[in-house]
Amino acid sequence: MRGPDDAVAETRRDFDEVISIGSDVLGQVQATIEGLLRTWNLYQIGIALALLLLAHILRAVLGPRIRAWMGARHDWPKWRLRILAIIHQRLRAIFFVGLIWATIFVMREVTWPSRSYLLSIIGTLAFAWLTIVFLTRLIKSPTLRKFVRYGAWAYVTLLILNLLEPAEQLLDSAGFTVGEIRFSLLLLIQALVILGVLITLARFLTKTTSSRIKANEDISPSMQVLIVKGVQVAFYGAAFFLGVRALGIDLTGLAVLSGAIGVGIGFGLQKVVSNLVSGVIILLDKSIKPGDVISLGDTFGWINSLGARYVSVVTRDGREYLIPNEDLITGQVVNWSHSNEFVRLDIYFGTAYHDNPHDVRRIAIEAAQSVDRVLTNRNTVCHIVNFGDSSVDYILRFWIKDPTGGLTNIRGNVYLALWDAFQENGISIPFPQREVKVLEGEMPKPATPNP
Repeated sequence: MRGPDDAVAETRRDFDEVISIGSDVLGQVQATIEGLLRTWNLYQIGIALALLLLAHILRAVLGPRIRAWMGARHDWPKWRLRILAIIHQRLRAIFFVGLIWATIFVMREVTWPSRSYLLSIIGTLAFAWLTIVFLTRLIKSPTLRKFVRYGAWAYVTLLILNLLEPAEQLLDSAGFTVGEIRFSLLLLIQALVILGVLITLARFLTKTTSSRIKANEDISPSMQVLIVKGVQVAFYGAAFFLGVRALGIDLTGLAVLSGAIGVGIGFGLQKVVSNLVSGVIILLDKSIKPGDVISLGDTFGWINSLGARYVSVVTRDGREYLIPNEDLITGQVVNWSHSNEFVRLDIYFGTAYHDNPHDVRRIAIEAAQSVDRVLTNRNTVCHIVNFGDSSVDYILRFWIKDPTGGLTNIRGNVYLALWDAFQENGISIPFPQREVKVLEGEMPKPATPNP
């Protein structure tokens, strides 16, 4: 059994190893700097700076002309113009790489090859950095692009300067061991690089597959959402596990710990898990799908998107409600377009007793059918529902097939058509009236309370 003294001794040995490797790396860097300060090497540095200045001048002189030439190519494809724009942004680096390699070729032909050794290193670095810039332009995310670019620059620089192996030893020495797994800065960097590459690949495959699935009209919208989410989980899960395995981390040792953490998270995230499961049920039973018009409580709108945790519902006033999936499973939802798009609407009105009910019904049906969104191929009916205190009450029923266009506005248009039709045909819409009579004579005196 290990004691505290053993742990302190192991930590001290690790610290001494880090100091030793760091000293070796500093020694190599110091030797490299001393080599750069030699006379002919200083000449090569001066030549490189002069070539950089010349590249800057060429960029200032030729840049506007190249840009004008590019601006005249309106008929070219967009991808070709985009490539030209990227090249124009890096003209200085392109000129510098061309000039320095031309200088290296001339120096190797007219003098000893060793006298262009430092220029060769600088030219190789410049060409590698420029290549990395062009390749990382394929990454759309600006943050990920910068991360990959700087990481690739650092790796290539260490590789060209023959400092990669000492740097790996230094990063690997700065770490600690847990059981059979050693965690270090080198492992962290490798994990970031491998997982970054795999996640980027998974994102590309997910977007490509999703676009093809959404373009397939034979698959229903709800099944498209379900398949896309399954593809996302599969690709990202595979990227994570492949990355962990590539790093040499054994996941079986973390099984017990992950199980305990999973139980704790399960108790704390019951609602989240319930919404996730409800979302899968909604997609499987196809009760709602993107584009459906639903009513849930006071919310009326159409389904904009189905999320893993919530459903996005957009109302007529432009508000977007994020309704948890669990509410759609447990609550009473009115789906106005579940099996078909036809919706029947009812409005109520009343007319005076002296108006002929037969004429009222005929005029009301004709008025409703004169509205644009009211369907004429489905029967519009009008019935008497009550003999009220001051009016004969009717119900008018008509059909529409575009509930996404709104319900309140179509009801208002039908009411307005009824008003115009009743005015033209002399049909009155009564309203309650009360008469107040004031009797003449002396007002009765209020009773006096008993003392």
